[in-house]
Amino acid sequence: MLDRPIEHIVVLTGAGISAESGLSTFRDAGGLWEGFDINEVASIEGWYRNREKVLDFYNIRRKQAAQAKPNEAHTALAELENRYQVTVVTQNVDDLHERAGSSEVIHLHGKLREARSEEDPDLITDIGENPISIGQKSSDGTQLRPNVVWFGEPVPMISKAAEVVSKADLFMVIGTSLAVYPAAGLTDYTRPGIDKYLVDPGTPELYSFEGWEHIKESAANGVPKLIEKLLNEDYE
Repeated sequence: MLDRPIEHIVVLTGAGISAESGLSTFRDAGGLWEGFDINEVASIEGWYRNREKVLDFYNIRRKQAAQAKPNEAHTALAELENRYQVTVVTQNVDDLHERAGSSEVIHLHGKLREARSEEDPDLITDIGENPISIGQKSSDGTQLRPNVVWFGEPVPMISKAAEVVSKADLFMVIGTSLAVYPAAGLTDYTRPGIDKYLVDPGTPELYSFEGWEHIKESAANGVPKLIEKLLNEDYE
């Protein structure tokens, strides 16, 4: 533990926390995701091959995400803000963290509820749960596409996330196998001596590292217990 007060907690979340709100994860889908081939709908090459198919897939996911509800893990993380500064770095494209009340969320892979220009990633429109259709244009006249990061595309928020992780006084990893890079590499940016927690029923590669406390439970069960512990311990 650091020899100074815990002030800033950083949390990295993955698909496991959203799965408990009923949102399926592609890594558990055996190559098919809602009946779609992952390579066809989650890659930049797939977009150029068949834009309509990609839009159909994300229209389904957007509607599902809008109907999902934050679970106990999401709400527990939001409650942690009553005592600490908390930054959530998420690999998920839903907005369940925000709807649970988390105020500082970095989305590494974009947001389902946003659309952007096909050519300019900075031209972003909040569309809520509405579908995107072929012929629907951005302000620059190009086709609107989901504002998500696909295979074959850079992850623009990774540098900001790394900087945040490097300043954390305490670090958590929740519901991720740490198999997807560059997100998995964020664990390398933590400072020596801080407390680090992994909440996941599995044992990802991360657990070969020393200095981690592994809570082998689902996010909805394990996170509230961890948050209760942190709120009751004297980290001041």
